[in-house]
Amino acid sequence: MRTIIKNGHILDPSTNMDEVADICIEDGVIVKIGKDLTGENADEVICAKGKYVMPGFIDLHVHFREPGFEYKETIQTGAMAAARGGYTSVAPMPNTKPVIDSKEMVEWLLKKEEEESVVHLLPVGAVTKGQIGTELADIKGMAEAGAKALSEDGKSVMDILVYLEGMKAAKENNLVVLAHCEDKNLVRGGVMNAGAKAEELGLKGITNAVEDVITARDIFLANETGVRLHLCHCSTKDSVAMIKLAKEAGYAVSGEVCPHHFTLADEDIPCDDSNYKMNPPLRSRADVEALKKGLQEGIMEVISTDHAPHSAEEKAKSMAESPFGIVGLETAFCLSVTELVEQGYLSKMQLVEKMSYNPAKIIGVDKGQLVEGKAADIVIADFDEEYTIDVSKFASKGKNTPFGGKKVKGRVYQTIVDGKVIYDYTKEVK
Repeated sequence: MRTIIKNGHILDPSTNMDEVADICIEDGVIVKIGKDLTGENADEVICAKGKYVMPGFIDLHVHFREPGFEYKETIQTGAMAAARGGYTSVAPMPNTKPVIDSKEMVEWLLKKEEEESVVHLLPVGAVTKGQIGTELADIKGMAEAGAKALSEDGKSVMDILVYLEGMKAAKENNLVVLAHCEDKNLVRGGVMNAGAKAEELGLKGITNAVEDVITARDIFLANETGVRLHLCHCSTKDSVAMIKLAKEAGYAVSGEVCPHHFTLADEDIPCDDSNYKMNPPLRSRADVEALKKGLQEGIMEVISTDHAPHSAEEKAKSMAESPFGIVGLETAFCLSVTELVEQGYLSKMQLVEKMSYNPAKIIGVDKGQLVEGKAADIVIADFDEEYTIDVSKFASKGKNTPFGGKKVKGRVYQTIVDGKVIYDYTKEVK
């Protein structure tokens, strides 16, 4: 199979390539990048004139719900949502039922990838058995089966000694730790950011300390054990400050920001609407600005989605009663373009770096590059196209988002995995 992508503006952070050129793909691999490559003998020619050609996006933080909660999402529907958003690789969190906490469960996930997923899955194993927090999972076995990282996402391991041993095991097995930082003892029934808006809506608040206390703990533990630590869905200004200090001290620490956290503040919540309920919650305007500055200054290296689908029935309840989480795979690129590129916080190249190249480096996969000899995982997009987000078009089972009806810029046109077009917007609109 030979495919030529013609006249696209290539953005590749690994080589700093920023120019119009062609890409030739054969049998799933990039074999040539250059000007005026011939389309003769090609099985497919993709015209990318006026669009940007980038390494496929990589999401270090998604929830595909399978096994156990297939009514919210399945691996198949989650993968299609990823493809529609320009993602070619995603890391599903282990808080399923049963939990991904054993060699057998990692093997099960990879088999499902082979059978049902159009994108690559990067397995994440739980730190503790059943995510109960008391006994370590089979970390060595999961690593041998193909796990790329460990996480207790959805909660923190509150027993510090158990977590310390888990980090040591992660280091021994060359796994990165993806940390959800939340001191459950400080949550106290909170459902949104503590502040004036929570008081106005009569809802219990979640303080910044809920995140910040565990962020500090995890940074120090990671430094003591030598494990690579990646802090998930950072939402506070002090998380940014602590990551900055840790980096300056030479710690192997990185952090991610989700589009909802750099797009909305708690004061933007119009009413008791569960589509605005996520964990960590939407924070203050000062926190939002700190997150944007952190991305701009390279302190925060990754943009991830924390894609968390729920049923319409679950999200129809009050914020006090509904589950935390919103979907994000199909809106991350356009929100990032609209809020970061258009507002001058990031260049197009920097955005690609945070959505593709940096995630690949952090989780340790040979992806995120448009280089001859590498797998052809590619996204083609238009940064300038304006449209309104339509949740009815989502491939995800989950429609739970506060961004329905929002005007944005940035349209994904084609997503290519191993040289095969798995999503084509031009066919969707016909």
